Amino acid sequence: MNISYKWLKEYVDFDLTAQEVADALTSIGLEVDGIEEVQTIRGGLKGLVVGHVLTCEPHPDSDHMHITTVDFADGNDPTQIVCGAPNVAAGQKVIVATLGTTLYDGDKEFCIKRSKLRGVVSNGMICAEDEIGVGTSHDGIMVLPEDTPTGMPAAQYFGLESDYLIEVDITPNRADACSHYGVARDLYAYLTARDIKTALHRPSTEDFKVDNHDLPVDVVVENQEACPRYLAVTVKGCHVAPSPKWLQDRLNAIGLRPINNIVDITNYIMMAYGQPLHCFDAAMVKGGKVVVKTMAEGTPFVTHDGVEHKLSDHDLVICNAEEPMCIAGVLGGKGSGTYDTTTDILFESAYFHPTWVRKSARRHGLSTDASFRFERGIDPDGQRYALQQAAMLAKTLAGGTIAMDIAEVSVSDAALPKHFEVTLDYQYADELIGKHLAPETIKGICRSLEMEITAETAKGLTLRVPAYRVDVQRPCDVVEDILRIYGYNNVEIPTTLTSTLTIKGDADRSNKLQNLVSEQLVGGGFHEILCNSLTRESYYTESDLRSRALGTPAQSA
Repeated sequence: MNISYKWLKEYVDFDLTAQEVADALTSIGLEVDGIEEVQTIRGGLKGLVVGHVLTCEPHPDSDHMHITTVDFADGNDPTQIVCGAPNVAAGQKVIVATLGTTLYDGDKEFCIKRSKLRGVVSNGMICAEDEIGVGTSHDGIMVLPEDTPTGMPAAQYFGLESDYLIEVDITPNRADACSHYGVARDLYAYLTARDIKTALHRPSTEDFKVDNHDLPVDVVVENQEACPRYLAVTVKGCHVAPSPKWLQDRLNAIGLRPINNIVDITNYIMMAYGQPLHCFDAAMVKGGKVVVKTMAEGTPFVTHDGVEHKLSDHDLVICNAEEPMCIAGVLGGKGSGTYDTTTDILFESAYFHPTWVRKSARRHGLSTDASFRFERGIDPDGQRYALQQAAMLAKTLAGGTIAMDIAEVSVSDAALPKHFEVTLDYQYADELIGKHLAPETIKGICRSLEMEITAETAKGLTLRVPAYRVDVQRPCDVVEDILRIYGYNNVEIPTTLTSTLTIKGDADRSNKLQNLVSEQLVGGGFHEILCNSLTRESYYTESDLRSRALGTPAQSA
């Protein structure tokens, strides 16, 4: 799971460096495999500064070049730079690539060196926006406002800040940490346990409202075992276009390629909150109906990558009134997604049974970011929040209108993961941890992990564990959570060693004889094997009996 350092700070307050965050996450069980600096503009605009053009004279041997002198307010004499842009003039504030600066053009790069242009020395380059990666224009050099401070680094002027990609190795039991907000919850608990001022927050959905009812869609769930909860909403009149810079930066920082504003919204929501979404072109939802069901064995289905699959009758499929559109929780179908010509969209937000998704993904040899989360178990209460956030972003970024009330089909809560009731005894916790923790410490950590204390006695607590923590269902699971937040390194190593002495007996002589026989056989050319403990003993017993019946020795010891 790739985590953006800057993105993480949107959900939890902290002043730690990227390395300190990595160390904290590793200490609480979210092991960090590495940290990498990510630059939104290649090179980070290093070596580029704001210069003040003092003079600008025509080049004696060129009809388009000019000889300029540029001040950098660094205490040195003005620098002579030859510039071929038609709009350069004295008095301008410009961006200058100083000597030694590396500029990039796609995969190519070149270093700014002292040079002679038509016999005149040039000690730098006054830049156009496309030459430094801040735009696409090459009509002339960038001219900055007159009040721009001379000598200011270009990175500071453009508000460019490096981000850091933190690669977290998520264990299979920690499905709740497969998002930025999920990691933020754990980091919040870590900081709270150490009395570091912090706060946990995420955007509100209070402003969500339905604008009209111009594009209603019916939802029918035929297989409620595989899909206990399904929600959908339409957004009408969207303009599909490239995403704004802030959204592209967020996705680029974690290694996802931006596609368009609608597709990027679904990826953003999934990586932010752990809820996979799917967006359909509403024109493909034939009959104005979404049907969640299985298809007949062998039904052909082409995924959006152009590969044809034969559906199993155990593949859950999202269909319109006529045909399948998506393998639920795995991959969408060709033609049903969002394209440049799309104007009306339907967002899907669902809870699919982990086993159904896992088997479908394996059956078709598909592994996607969505299936990775569904098959581990997502938050069963997070579908509506994620759908509302997606619809609100579509309004903001694509100019659409929410064109129906949210359609929801949910079976009884018994079919969904539920909050777990766990009774924790303080003495049991101390024995398992190997150290006495004050009840207030235990209660504080439990609250920071969003475990609700429903009852309390002098001996222990009754806790209501959030449904998204599918790995915390027993007292020992709660103790493990308490210990990882408290800190394994805070449990002192005992200064004394307790052991039980044993006296050699028959068992020892038996082992000695077995080892002696084994050594003799190996020395005689036989091969010794170590059998898998999960293999049935009868396999080898029967083999030995057959060998004796045939009068041949077993070739192993």
